[in-house]
Amino acid sequence: MPQMEVARPVPGPVPASSLWKFLRLHFEFARVGFVNTLAYRLRYYTGIVTYFIYVSVYYFIWKAIYEHSASIEGFDFAHLLTYIGVGWIIRSLYFNNIDQDLAYQVIEGRLAMDLIKPVNIQFMYVARAAGEAVFRLALLTVPTALILFLVYPLRLPASFGGFLTFLMSIGLSFLIVAAINFAVGTFALRLQSILGLLRAKFFLLELFSGLLLPMTFFPHIAQKILDFMPFQYISYIPMLIYLGKLHGIDLVRAMGIQVFWVVALMAIGDGLWRWSTGKLIIQGG
Repeated sequence: MPQMEVARPVPGPVPASSLWKFLRLHFEFARVGFVNTLAYRLRYYTGIVTYFIYVSVYYFIWKAIYEHSASIEGFDFAHLLTYIGVGWIIRSLYFNNIDQDLAYQVIEGRLAMDLIKPVNIQFMYVARAAGEAVFRLALLTVPTALILFLVYPLRLPASFGGFLTFLMSIGLSFLIVAAINFAVGTFALRLQSILGLLRAKFFLLELFSGLLLPMTFFPHIAQKILDFMPFQYISYIPMLIYLGKLHGIDLVRAMGIQVFWVVALMAIGDGLWRWSTGKLIIQGG
């Protein structure tokens, strides 16, 4: 198999107009991601049904659990139902397939086309995922939210200010998931096939993000370990903000740590990309 040594540009001074060019370029990548997703819109119609079934299953499970308990770990039934329902709603927005896209690009030998583009590959994939997220917002997130709020007694946000902070937190959740997925996807360049790794990452992320149940339900030692990881800032922290369970300095601290993880994970992804493309084997043709 042919080997490709990837030359890297030497960083130089950034002109004042570079920011506008950067935004315009990545807006085009986002537009491409939006348009490409149009081909799979039937998937999002079925996704509404799927998400409704998920929440319905959890509703009956937790209703049975709470039958003899008014509150568990600081959550009454109404809070927990809202946590689960809104958690799946926002999951439909921050979810993306960057790692799967990278894996198939490597398997099918199409990654070379990305390598010759004079852009930051990580930013390009994140911009495409953002375009897809806008599409999902209209065809999946909003319809799912309307149905769930009509069928189940989900609570509204604790306050308008808290809701705005919640929206900001969702944006950071999207970037955290995108950065994690890009970092995982880079392993495809060295391992050639990471489909098994992607399945493991999918289930671990669902669990450790707090999507399936709040982090306070985890054993104390597990909570301490996960405090040093970015996963709870994907779903658990945004949901605490939505429910009004984070205030003042705790809220500022949580948002600050979310920003930290976005920057740190982006840097890790960039480092893994540089390492993975140091000696690259391109398959296919």
